[in-house]
Amino acid sequence: MIDKICIIGVGLIGGSFAAGLKRVNQVKTIIGFSRQESHLKKAQEMDIIDAYSLDIAQALKQVQMVIIATPVNSFQAILELIKPHIDESVIISDVGSTKGSVIKIAKLVFSQMPARFIPAHPIAGKEKSGIEAVDAQLFNHKRVILTPEENADAQAVDILSSLWRSLGAKVEIMSDTKHDNLLAMTSHLPHMLVYGLMDYLISNNPNACRYAAGGFKDFSRIASSDALMWRDICINNSKEIVKHIEGYQQTLEKISNLIKNNQVQALEKLFQEAKSARDNWLDS
Repeated sequence: MIDKICIIGVGLIGGSFAAGLKRVNQVKTIIGFSRQESHLKKAQEMDIIDAYSLDIAQALKQVQMVIIATPVNSFQAILELIKPHIDESVIISDVGSTKGSVIKIAKLVFSQMPARFIPAHPIAGKEKSGIEAVDAQLFNHKRVILTPEENADAQAVDILSSLWRSLGAKVEIMSDTKHDNLLAMTSHLPHMLVYGLMDYLISNNPNACRYAAGGFKDFSRIASSDALMWRDICINNSKEIVKHIEGYQQTLEKISNLIKNNQVQALEKLFQEAKSARDNWLDS
């Protein structure tokens, strides 16, 4: 059991991590830190955190681990804020959706990657954000990817992995480049498609959504995700996202040509293969 953790940012992911640790009794004391005292008060009222402080030195006093659960574009400011108040024994981690940018920022702030800084990305979430959306079981049966650098402290990796596993997560370790490429395909690209679809609809016919049914509701659900967070993800994983948008444009062009040329068998084959791929994924 860990004596004391500080969680910086108590929104959906940071708050759910804290609530999960409370549920499985893995940490004696959870301290919250944020710029918004109202969020911290709410988190304490919901018994997500044990205490909070608006003073970073006080929040980090005698902590063994710091989890940064704020937008990736805030990371440099956060790391510069915590740097004077922690020593090399403290484990640092995050929950950001991009990993290469996090490592780059950490090396900039600390001159080199701290051995006990273990980047992490829980592949879980909801279309709604904020403290009200917190779910203590959000990470149950979900993947959490760790992207430790070559100099990473093995004990720190083990401790962080054990914490995530205690919440029911399946922990995987991979390079930051592999992570950013995979997530650009499976998470970032789908969000771009949905945001693009909504933009297309409101630009062409603002009333079109009145005539949409369940399929549209399911497909467009993630357009309700936090716009600021997704702006930051685009900025911090731009190369991979653009690469896969361009690749997807080629697929759309292929489908368009099949329809245009009335190639019904090829069209059905593509749809059937897509259906089988999704069904197999759901069954795995």
